[in-house]
Amino acid sequence: MNSKIQALRNQMKVLNIQGMIISNPVNIKYLTGLTEEGTFLITPKDNIFITDSRYLEAVNTFLTIDQEIISYNLKNLNKHDYEAFFSECENVGFEESYVTYEMYKIYLQTYQVNLIETEGIIELHRMVKDEEEIENIKKACNITDKCFEYIRGFIRVGMTEKEIAFEIEKYMKINGADGLAFDTIVASGSNSSMPHAVPTDRKIEENDIIQFDFGCRVNGYCSDFSRVLFVGIITDEMRRVYEFVLKEYEYIVKNLSEGIDVKDLLKRCEKDYQDNEYELLHSFGHSLGLDIHEEPILSSKHDFKLKKDMLLTVEPGVYIPGKFGIRLEDTILINKSGCNTLTKSAIGIKQIF
Repeated sequence: MNSKIQALRNQMKVLNIQGMIISNPVNIKYLTGLTEEGTFLITPKDNIFITDSRYLEAVNTFLTIDQEIISYNLKNLNKHDYEAFFSECENVGFEESYVTYEMYKIYLQTYQVNLIETEGIIELHRMVKDEEEIENIKKACNITDKCFEYIRGFIRVGMTEKEIAFEIEKYMKINGADGLAFDTIVASGSNSSMPHAVPTDRKIEENDIIQFDFGCRVNGYCSDFSRVLFVGIITDEMRRVYEFVLKEYEYIVKNLSEGIDVKDLLKRCEKDYQDNEYELLHSFGHSLGLDIHEEPILSSKHDFKLKKDMLLTVEPGVYIPGKFGIRLEDTILINKSGCNTLTKSAIGIKQIF
């Protein structure tokens, strides 16, 4: 049986759950590989994917006997069919963090079961990646690195943030990406002081700073990456902030490995921010995979120990309102003795003109 589904079934036994309704499309993709719209049911006997006529051919083409997943056409099911799926179940799990109250009531009426909250058990399994997942993320990171190298040579004074962002998206899709991991950030000048700035019609000027944050997807899996480029003169303040951010980045990466408690690690970084009177506007990083933001989060407020084959970003940043911001970020793979940086573009102060 599919190892991910089997691992979930084992966890369900621990929770005294005999069946499960999975509606989050990201979790369906994780468990089955399917990207078509539908609902995935785990029953005592079968793994069932319910979809409609628009997707049935694509679903049946994708599924194989080895995956042991049965597909059903929505229009061919009646009230008794739905009730029969979980007729042998005392408790059936559902994704309480994804399902609306309206959908919860529909599930109760449709399946006639006792619904149990599952507290994100699929997301917990997703925290540690398998070999295939890691390979997909490595490919996404490689495309991202090549894109940054390309875009450094593409930028010219007078181009707009939107033009550059569009070129990033075009390059990644032409060179093997399924799509963007998230909306690309190209923020120049004072726009860079906003961590999640949206590209505008602002034109690149002489002596500008440009903050980049972008990534792509390969087979659904994300990369994430941030760098800063300087157009001409770098002010002393910019250099000082950059060196601070780089120091924090290097400290975190140096100390990441299996078994490390991130809470203690990141308290030191938070104190550095306080000592330098910089405001900490976001966490120091996050996990990623099929979603660009997954658990765990790199923050002293999250008390957990790292495990081998977790994928994380490390992304310290400092933002001076109305002036500029600097963030450095890489995608990182945790191993037993340390970590591997999967986005490999050189880090350090870079001038393009």
